[in-house]
Amino acid sequence: GQASTQIITSKDLLLRMQAPRFFVEKDVAVLSANIHNYLPAAQNVKAVLEIEGTQLEPLDSVSRVVSIEPGGDARINWRVRAAVEGEATVRMKAIAHGASDAMQLDFPIYVHGMLKTESFSGVIRPDADQASLIINVPRERRIHQTRLESRYSPTLAGAMVDALPYLTDYPYGCTEQTLNRFLPTVITQNILNKSGIDLKAVQQKRTNLNAQEIGDDRKRAAQWKRQWGQKTHNPVFDETEVNRMVKAGVNRLTSMQNSDGGWGWFYGSSEHSYPHTTATVVHGLQIARQNGVALVPGVLENGLKWLRRYQDRQVQLLQNAAEKIDPYKSHADNLDAFVFMVLIDGGIKNPAMQDFLYRDRNRLSVYAKCMLALGLNKTAADRRLEMLMRNIRQYLVIDDENQTAYLKLQSGWWYWYGSEYEAQAYYLKLLSATNPQDPAAAGLVKYLLNNRKHATYWNSTRDTALCVEAMADYLAASGEDKPDMQLEIFVDGQRKKSISINSGNLFSFDNKLVLEGSALSSGKHTIELRRSGKGPVYFNAYLTNFTIEDNIKRAGLEIKVRRKVYRLVRDDKKVAVSGSHGQVIKQRVEKYRRIPLHDYSIVNSGDLIEVELEIESKNDYEYIMFEDMKAAGFESVNLRSGYVPNDLGAYVEFRDNRVAFFVRQLARGKHSVSYRLRAETPGTYSALPAKASAMYAPELKANSDEIKLTVGERKDD
Repeated sequence: GQASTQIITSKDLLLRMQAPRFFVEKDVAVLSANIHNYLPAAQNVKAVLEIEGTQLEPLDSVSRVVSIEPGGDARINWRVRAAVEGEATVRMKAIAHGASDAMQLDFPIYVHGMLKTESFSGVIRPDADQASLIINVPRERRIHQTRLESRYSPTLAGAMVDALPYLTDYPYGCTEQTLNRFLPTVITQNILNKSGIDLKAVQQKRTNLNAQEIGDDRKRAAQWKRQWGQKTHNPVFDETEVNRMVKAGVNRLTSMQNSDGGWGWFYGSSEHSYPHTTATVVHGLQIARQNGVALVPGVLENGLKWLRRYQDRQVQLLQNAAEKIDPYKSHADNLDAFVFMVLIDGGIKNPAMQDFLYRDRNRLSVYAKCMLALGLNKTAADRRLEMLMRNIRQYLVIDDENQTAYLKLQSGWWYWYGSEYEAQAYYLKLLSATNPQDPAAAGLVKYLLNNRKHATYWNSTRDTALCVEAMADYLAASGEDKPDMQLEIFVDGQRKKSISINSGNLFSFDNKLVLEGSALSSGKHTIELRRSGKGPVYFNAYLTNFTIEDNIKRAGLEIKVRRKVYRLVRDDKKVAVSGSHGQVIKQRVEKYRRIPLHDYSIVNSGDLIEVELEIESKNDYEYIMFEDMKAAGFESVNLRSGYVPNDLGAYVEFRDNRVAFFVRQLARGKHSVSYRLRAETPGTYSALPAKASAMYAPELKANSDEIKLTVGERKDD
């Protein structure tokens, strides 16, 4: 560890003492002082150790007398035990006849341990009635810092309501955003009303239906207010507010419709109608009408007529290309699939476009394939629909560890059909329409929830509105909006909780079980959830301990961290470069070979060490912190904090006992960051696990394995 050093000397200083060395092996430390005799005669020197505070306990005599010859040295060692954490002040004195010397240092004493969270996830499917998991509470821990929190929910899709304040308070008013400000709220409120949920009661007390989120729900929401003043209340529970929003939104969309029946981006005499914008608005108005919104007569119908004329033109272009009359448009595209789906929803079929889209399906993005499949689902084209479902499912990734599912896509965000979350949402809509009981549908809901920004919204008003729409489809099709069950939670066979959950208390039931301190004994425990009745149960459990085990092992669910440590060995290399007169000269470049280090590997004082953190994230996250706990006896090569070049673009802080990386955006996948240390003080040291945590999501935690390293005396080449 680092220590602040102050030299205390007498006026006629003749004795010198080196800074003491301090290292920890288990709980025993050695303090050393080197004393040099500069006097012309031999001296009997009294060496004294003084310790302030109770953090260190001496195991040997604190006073020694040694004889030192002229120009000679003596090394005095004292063994001490690290008793409690804190800061210890240590003084070493060397007292001789007519001269003396002393040194004082402040040592931070750290406990060998950490607050470690292990995360678990599970589900009881509708065709099952129980699920269980096993946790292991370590014997070596601080009992009062032991906590098990389990959360459960009959639906995850109900958590879509958290996104509504963001949408309704968005300050800009183009065509799409006007639609997105009110339509998702209307959809959600309609579902809740049909389920018999008392909106006023929910407004007073609301349970977070995302079982994976822990912490105070109100505080989480408050931390993520938008910069323009996001509402602190959710409009879905206020029917008067929703009616006002609907009236204003419908009136504005009506006024923005162009004379030809289509819509442009904004409103004005110079605005042109665009197929994508018109299809988006028509689709939204179709959904609005299905949810009981009164539209001005002719608005939706004129929009459908505009899209029909557009589709007829595209079919003619495709036929011209097929007949080699005009190659202007050789294949059906993603926009054609969108318009096809919207027109099918409006009862307008075009067999020729359907044939072209199916013919060119391999040219379509996965997003558009989902749209085409939704259209085919309403045209009795079963064989074609089955083929498209197989085409789409080949992109599906199912993660059994956390019960998520997602489409693994390679797309460009700058195209509307390249939005990953919109593609996932349309696939969820497709599964909700064709097979809502498919576990992949529930997995998509969980994946989308895990990837919300700030546990509230997605990338934009557009994809947020579409995700809410898709979850609403799933909620209604799967029946998760109307649970009817009795849920019991058992720990080691003893019932700890029994809850009735139905549509009446869907947003107000007691959704967590907490056991703390001595309520959890050391050893293995079985947590079992038993359900009788109708509906699935999604659950998560978080076991937190301040563990003081030796060799702490890694943990993590949504994020995983693996730490690798290497000794760097200089590998001299010369490369050919051009000299000032064009001649070839050899220039030496700095290059190192990396030699992996494992538990109890031995390095020498002065060796260069590289620490690499390999990070695997199952989702897209924001504001993640990675802390690598340095072993005492090693110091960072780079001492200036800031935006040091690294693969994650992280802000880095170099501190006495750790190096911290602050990551603004962490994409799904594998990443790595590294930094360098110098081995300095001989001894055997523990580097506590590297830790990952989300700054605003307490459930997101992970840690690496611990590693122990030995630093030997410097070896000169």
